[in-house]
Amino acid sequence: MNKFSSSALATSWLAMVLIVLDQLSKYWANTALSLGEPVAILPHLNFTLVYNYGAAFSFLSDVGGWQRWFFTALALSVSAALIIWLAKLPKRWTLEVIAINLVLSGAIGNVIDRVIEGKVTDFVDFYIGSWHYATFNVADMGISVGAVLLIISEFWLKPKRQNKAETTEESV
Repeated sequence: MNKFSSSALATSWLAMVLIVLDQLSKYWANTALSLGEPVAILPHLNFTLVYNYGAAFSFLSDVGGWQRWFFTALALSVSAALIIWLAKLPKRWTLEVIAINLVLSGAIGNVIDRVIEGKVTDFVDFYIGSWHYATFNVADMGISVGAVLLIISEFWLKPKRQNKAETTEESV
């Protein structure tokens, strides 16, 4: 049995599906929405096409262009680390594996935008009253949800499993 089919790398189809959904949603946003014009979807939710030349919350978006390649290299480095991590895990659907796939899909989805367009397409605009959260996209959702799940997995579930295993060993 090869390394791919016996490791959690075999679950990377999830990341690929999410990358396709991210790119299709961005294509839709670019063709169906007008730049900066909100379209009401639900109370507190608009679709508003914006472009982000920086990182999260438009961090470093106006510093001259070098950030495009910096954030591309950073995301590719993180993606490589996540792929190595998946390769070291057994082929099982765990919270850790799902979380890694979510973060991986988001990182690659936004890299595709940066490399091809030089900017990331965002369009999901959540707001309360006049306060608007940073506009985001499907890739950003993958990164955010994946990061939260990874924190839960690594800092809460994994220590619980280790403590349970240690307790079981002591009682034997």
